[in-house]
Amino acid sequence: MDALRTPDSRFEDLPDFPWAPRYVEVGGLRMAYVDEGPRDAPAVLMLHGEPSWSFLYRHVIRAVTAAGLRAIAPDLIGFGRSDKPARREDYTYQRHVDWVRGFLDAIAVPDLTLVCQDWGGLLGLRLVGEEPARFARVVAANTFLPTGDAKLPDAFFAWRTFSQTVPELPVGRIVSGGCVRPVTPEVIAAYDAPFPDESYKAGARQFPSLVPAAPDDPASAPNRRAWAGLERFDRPFLTAFSDGDPITRGADAILQARIPGAQGRTHPTIARAGHFLQEDAGDDLGRVVADFVRAT
Repeated sequence: MDALRTPDSRFEDLPDFPWAPRYVEVGGLRMAYVDEGPRDAPAVLMLHGEPSWSFLYRHVIRAVTAAGLRAIAPDLIGFGRSDKPARREDYTYQRHVDWVRGFLDAIAVPDLTLVCQDWGGLLGLRLVGEEPARFARVVAANTFLPTGDAKLPDAFFAWRTFSQTVPELPVGRIVSGGCVRPVTPEVIAAYDAPFPDESYKAGARQFPSLVPAAPDDPASAPNRRAWAGLERFDRPFLTAFSDGDPITRGADAILQARIPGAQGRTHPTIARAGHFLQEDAGDDLGRVVADFVRAT
């Protein structure tokens, strides 16, 4: 598979993101990640979604490490500093799952606390359902595990149409548009940094078309099986959704009702935050995560 690699010069002088990348190889591709905090501390795995990268978690990383925890934030294949297969056909839901699974095998960190948002949940929750022993607890933020059996919100279909038809995918503006608080030009540029031109955006273009939106989608059956695992997951599970996301609104109630580890808990709402709540209120989300780890 042919893959592109974003030049390191694109990542110079990123605002509030001083951490050096680390790398592992998964399936012949280089996958980048941030790994900060004490090696022997409880580890928090932060999975980003579309079309962002680990930069999205910078404020969460800082809050989590300030609490004495270890923060691990990979760039999904096709995003950030990770390699970017050149053809859209190179990206499938199953391959993304396998790439994340390969990453977890490579770092070999046990008892992870998963924090997942957007596609980070479509991948992370799938793995929790398939391999629950990897995870000590879960924080799901503005995400879900769709099977195509229930109609997705109109906001998703509007986003999917836009992503597939716009001549140039404006990554930084997409992230900014998914926030309710102002995003500076420097931060918008940081979200654009992994993508020097459209040839680097095959993964970002493909992600919206991989969401199971019909019952016979290739990912529908595996996600149903993962739901069977999630419905037996009795380790601590928390939802931390924002108050301003039209795409995932209401999914938190379904997660709370169906996952045993979520029941009987007080689930916080992150105020004044949109879809990308890590950008809008990363410090707040980070404190929620740290408190949850300490309490459970």
